[in-house]
Amino acid sequence: MTESVSGLIQIMLAPGIMISACGLLLLGMNNKYSLVVNRIRLLNEERRSLRYEEKAKIKKNKRHKSIDLQITKLSFRIVLVRNAVFSYSLAVAFFIISSLLIGLNQHNSLQSLSWAVILAFLAGMIGVLVGIIFAGIEVWKGYKIVDIEIKDFS
Repeated sequence: MTESVSGLIQIMLAPGIMISACGLLLLGMNNKYSLVVNRIRLLNEERRSLRYEEKAKIKKNKRHKSIDLQITKLSFRIVLVRNAVFSYSLAVAFFIISSLLIGLNQHNSLQSLSWAVILAFLAGMIGVLVGIIFAGIEVWKGYKIVDIEIKDFS
């Protein structure tokens, strides 16, 4: 009896490894989310201060256009980060469901739940994959924004 209980716990915790992995991915994406939002706020503040300055209208106009372009691109990035976070969160939910289904399957010895376990786990893995794709696109877009900033000061 003790072996079957400990074996059941081990089997149920297997998706827990993926939950931990998703937690780390979520932590990183939430950090990126905060950085992008902070950058948007800083650029908006700079835009507001440029409006009140009357000196160097040519530089101001060029910088103002650069800020507008960056804010537009950052707004797209924030959507990508949101989608990645949502995908990772959905994956965690599916891993929890698969863990619960494993427990029910072992407890009730129902073979019909085996497919549900597999489908829930695969759905979680697909959620992780989709989140990784969104995160990769976000990194690529982030590079383009840095490139705008560098060209602005060249």
